[in-house]
This record gives sequence, C-alpha cells and structure tokens, in this order.
Amino acid sequence: MKMKKKLTILLSLLLFGAFVMAQEDDKPGLSISGSVDTYWKYDLSGYVSDEGTSNIGTSFADNQNSISIGMLDIALSQTVGKASFVGEFSFGPRSFKSIPTFQIDADDDININIQNLYITYAFTEKISMTAGYMGTFVGYEVISPVPNFNYSTSYLFSFGPFQNAGLKLDWTILDNLSVMVGIFNDWNVYQDFNGISDFGAQVYWAPVEGWDLSVNFLTGDPSGTIIDVTTSYQITDKFFLGLNAATYSAPDSDAGYSGVALYPQFAFSDLFSLGWRPEYFKIRNGESSVSDENVFANTITGNFQMGPMRFLAEWRLDSGSSDFFVDGDTNPASSASQILLAAIYAF
Repeated sequence: MKMKKKLTILLSLLLFGAFVMAQEDDKPGLSISGSVDTYWKYDLSGYVSDEGTSNIGTSFADNQNSISIGMLDIALSQTVGKASFVGEFSFGPRSFKSIPTFQIDADDDININIQNLYITYAFTEKISMTAGYMGTFVGYEVISPVPNFNYSTSYLFSFGPFQNAGLKLDWTILDNLSVMVGIFNDWNVYQDFNGISDFGAQVYWAPVEGWDLSVNFLTGDPSGTIIDVTTSYQITDKFFLGLNAATYSAPDSDAGYSGVALYPQFAFSDLFSLGWRPEYFKIRNGESSVSDENVFANTITGNFQMGPMRFLAEWRLDSGSSDFFVDGDTNPASSASQILLAAIYAF
C-alpha cells in the first residue's frame, strides 16, 4: 500500500505538469521548464565509504563508481500585468541534498524539495518587490546543473547559502546598474524559528557589453556574515572568464572561510567547449592554537552540446594543506582526484 501511495503521488504530479503544458495557450505567459541529470563518478584512489561516497566532499555528486541520478527539476512561471510568480520543485538525490525537504507524510520517505516559490509585483518598470522562497543571490554556482559549466561544485558553493526565504526590493537605477535590499530568514529554511534574522543587499553593474559584476552582502544571527563578489566577462565570441570570491565570518567568532575561484572557458565550436576551474579555499578555525587549513582544487570539464542535451567529461584534483582525504586503504592523504561523466537534459 505504501508503494502504491508513492506511485500515485508521483503520477499525480506528472499529470499536473502535463495539464499545465496543455493549458499554456489558455493562460498567457504560463510556461514550464526544467531538467533531468545523471552521472558516473570514480575516485581514482578507489576509496569508498560505508555510505557509498568518495573523497571529495563538495555538494551533490558524491556516489563512488555508480551510475547515479541527479534530480528531476520542474519550474512553472507566469507574468500577468505587473504580477508574476515562480514555482519550482524537484525530486532526487541532488534535490534532497539541497536542504530543506518537504515531507508529504510523516511516515513516508518521498521528499519534495522546493527550489523556488515566490511572487513578484512590479510597481514600475524599474522598481519591484518579491516575497517568498528564492534561490540565493549569493555566489556563482547554483543547485540546478543546467547553468553550471562544471558538474561537480566548488567549495565556495557548498559552504555558502543555497536558498533564502524573505522579502526583497529591486531597483533598476540605470540600464546597467541596479540594487537589491531585503530581509530574510536564516539560510536554507522555509520557516525561521528565530524570526526574520538576516539582512541582505546586492549591487549589480554591467560596465560594458558582455561584462557584469555583482557585489553581495548577507548578515544575521545565527547565520553569520558573508561578502561575495561574482563577475563574468564574455571577452570574445569564444573566450569567457568568470570569477567568484567570498569571505564568511561566523557570529561572535573569528571562525569562517574565504576563497576565490576562476572560470575560464573556451568554445572550440558550437558543439564543444572546455573549461578550467581553479579554486583556493581557506577554513579559519578561529582559535590561535589551531592552524588554518586550505585546499586548492583544479577541475577541467569538457562540455558537448547536443540540442537540449549536454554531455560532460570532467577530471578533478584537490590538494589540501593537511590530510583532508584518504587513500584506497583508508590511510590519510593530502590530495584526492576523480573522473566524472554526466548527462543533462534541459527542457
């Protein structure tokens, strides 16, 4: 009976998606989009934990030597007049690890992750207000694998906020300059039992065509304070360069982290591009008697674009200042490397 109930719930959601697609002509501006992804990863040391995971502990793609699934992601959106909404939910391991999850029934293990659920009202062409649960404005990479060039994620992404529930005001000052201010719950929660605890702000600037820059700030207790900079520049038709730098401080403590990642990418053709993600990440322990630790990660990813599907081949090497990792015999090791193949279908 339990399995039947699960199948009924999943079938109902899929039928709902099909109904929405069928009704697009009747509801102007209503759209549906999403993605499906799958991957295989192999830790070159051969190490596998009791949970089936490997060495490098950044978010999501952690299964060792297994054909694994990412997630099914479905987003609905509509704009009518000055009002609009976005509702995005997902299923699968990648979804479940982007906490929190909403459990349909206390006795069930079917979880739905709400990626976005918010409403926006545009008072003018330049000023709008948004309320609800939103993917964070902090950072360069995102939960969905579709916008990310690499399939594995950075340390800056994994340690930072994933989502923010709150109320924000966006003001487009000029065509190339805008600001955002807002009040938010603590990181990654639908409901903040501490009350509204965070203040956030963003300045976006596009100094020239093809180059944009965002400076992001988020602070609160118990969240802590993060200052984050992201920038990207389409230097030529074939060469792209991105950057993410951030520093985080825990509340009432010297502990935290800081880091920087680069994203140079070169498009050899419309079908194939190659990218490198060097990242330096430092953990501040906050105690004078304990040394700070750092890791330097290099990721090289090839992207093959075939219509709505993208195939990725990736190699990654992480080297730490101390023995963060283990080898195939579970002995401490200062570095770890992996190879990964992934496929992403976007619709």
